[in-house]
Amino acid sequence: MRKPSEFVLQVNGMQHAVTVSPEASLLFVLRNDLALNAPKYGCGLGQCGACTVLINRVAARACVIPVGELGQRSVTTLEGLAIGETLHPVQAAFIQEQAAQCGYCLNGMIMTVVALLERIPEPTEQHITDALSGNICRCGTHVEIMAAARQSVKLLAQTEPRL
Repeated sequence: MRKPSEFVLQVNGMQHAVTVSPEASLLFVLRNDLALNAPKYGCGLGQCGACTVLINRVAARACVIPVGELGQRSVTTLEGLAIGETLHPVQAAFIQEQAAQCGYCLNGMIMTVVALLERIPEPTEQHITDALSGNICRCGTHVEIMAAARQSVKLLAQTEPRL
């Protein structure tokens, strides 16, 4: 690993200076240096989705992204979706549909749905299925997660643009 360098990261609308190795994963920096614990460590290979964040509004797996490759791109975590006490419509939909059991996968599911709705505001069932296909839920709450994704579309249509 190369010696630590200072990086200024744009996370949840704020700048954060961190001194870490350029190879340090974004996930570890978010969790260990910035105390943002919504992105979870799942597989460490970018395959399960638990660590999903938005980078310039696109879903990305934080466990496989070295901080040194971020540049000036903006990172949004689950903690950055709400505005004050007002939840993002996708967060609200997941609560309304009770789309959690253990909750470990929820960060990735929610962030993936937010990114999908940024690209396709009125997705089909197939769009939703395809977008979430790379996110693993071990508890089997897929039915509730799909219902929450569908409800997200309705709630988002009723609100002002947020990101």
